[in-house]
Amino acid sequence: MFDEIEKAAKVIKEGGVILYPTDTIWGLGCDPKNDMAIEKIMRIKKRSDSTNFIVLVNGEQLLNQYVRIVPEICYDLIDLAESPLTIIYPKGQGVSKYVLADDGSIAIRITSHEFCSKLIQKIRCGLISTSANISGQPHPNKFSDISKEIISSVDYVVNLFHDQVAGKPSQIIKIGSKGEVKIIRK
Repeated sequence: MFDEIEKAAKVIKEGGVILYPTDTIWGLGCDPKNDMAIEKIMRIKKRSDSTNFIVLVNGEQLLNQYVRIVPEICYDLIDLAESPLTIIYPKGQGVSKYVLADDGSIAIRITSHEFCSKLIQKIRCGLISTSANISGQPHPNKFSDISKEIISSVDYVVNLFHDQVAGKPSQIIKIGSKGEVKIIRK
């Protein structure tokens, strides 16, 4: 795993896009501050810039780097989550314009996936996470379901967990500025 983390980190630091396993499904990722890398992901996915991205972090320190104020209820949601949970926080910061929604909100998931956590630690920033598929197509349940078009378009394919069946996409909950909760995806 160490070698794969080193190779993926080098690509991300050089502004590239990786194809990698997550705690949910296979994803496309890059530095969340790098406009050009995010634009490349949008081209790979054939996706408009009106859809925002999830940022993976490995703990509260990075969460606090990307969110101006974390509503108290979010800590309870994180602690009580029994499966991967993405929270849309009211006020994001320190990321590309493509990561923030029109209202300034940001979608973040604290990952417990060993590879992702160690990669994030190595690159010292969050990691864009979006499903490894063309927009509108079904997400791949395993590496062999990822289209050759996607695979050939990225700068690096992580060579781990290719034989495992992925989970399902994370649950998404949006938290309003006054702490109101809205379930976006169960």
